[in-house]
Amino acid sequence: MSDFPRFTDLIKGLPATVPFVGPEALERSRGFPIRARIGANESGFGPAPSVIEAIRQHADAVWHYSDPEHFSIKQALADHLGCAAQNVVVGEGVDGLLGMTVRLVVSPGTTVVTSLGGYPTFNYHVDGFGGQRVNVPYAGDREDLDALLDAVKKNDASLVYFANPDNPMGSHWHEDEVARFIDALPETCMMVLDEAYCECGPAEAFSDIARFLDRPNVLRFRTFSKAYGLAGARVGYAIGAPETIAAFDKIRNHFGMPVLSVVAAEAALADQAYLQAVVGRIRESRDEIGRIARENGLEPLPSATNFVAIDCGRDGAYARAIVDGLGAHGVFIRMPGVAPLNRCIRVSTGPSADMTLFAEALPVVLGDIG
Repeated sequence: MSDFPRFTDLIKGLPATVPFVGPEALERSRGFPIRARIGANESGFGPAPSVIEAIRQHADAVWHYSDPEHFSIKQALADHLGCAAQNVVVGEGVDGLLGMTVRLVVSPGTTVVTSLGGYPTFNYHVDGFGGQRVNVPYAGDREDLDALLDAVKKNDASLVYFANPDNPMGSHWHEDEVARFIDALPETCMMVLDEAYCECGPAEAFSDIARFLDRPNVLRFRTFSKAYGLAGARVGYAIGAPETIAAFDKIRNHFGMPVLSVVAAEAALADQAYLQAVVGRIRESRDEIGRIARENGLEPLPSATNFVAIDCGRDGAYARAIVDGLGAHGVFIRMPGVAPLNRCIRVSTGPSADMTLFAEALPVVLGDIG
């Protein structure tokens, strides 16, 4: 019986895990309601009214499979980005596309370079396909571009992950520094450039889309989950050279995109006025989070995302106590997972009602911890 089911040796050796503890799990385990959902970098501002209306109008099409070629959404994205549809692949959020990218490149023993403390879902996929991770520490609360490049070259890595802007610290690099990194990257190494927070960050962080389309080893990842307010719809996309994008057709789930998710994404893309309004509200909320942090003796870090990392001034145990204490007040936030980043908590932007709950609970929690 020990040989059944017949999982691979790799899978047998991996722990069963969920990379993130969701607010729903906290409600189930602790028995209290989450009143402010400001921990998962969703958009509490929600999608545009035009998006909700589009979903209503197409709800009776939910019995359809979506177009397996994703023709209309790819063309809409290409028009918006200023590239060709052949430069775009659509998938089940950035998470799903990261998994497919790892599958394209990684086999057991393949070396992959990433940042220690960076987005854990990428690591989850690398481990699941047997990759050997080289983890590079952050430097000054930013991903260390020089150290990442050195690790790629020293280890002959086949894949490197870099997020700009970064989760969980909210920092960013100027586009010229990113271009310098790409120019120095060996052609044998695929770059995963995660730009999930691009709508929230400064223009200086993002090169023109055309700049890297001639690089078969560069993939840029973006999403409708953040500023567009469609995290639950799971729509992400990657941009790259046509020959690289075409490789996804060998492995992707062609019916993986729900038809209403595609409808929602197209409507969201068409309503740029709403997007810009939300981006403004994100900036205001970042400022509010910073003010609340400083009023309580904590230090907010500069952010180019829809969240703010807050330096709590002590260690990870102290930050965890704050996270847990706020959770007991129905305020869901998260924190980075490894030292020294875990001295911080991470608070997502959100409507004023959520900010009020956070402002009310934080001093109480800090007082209780002492």
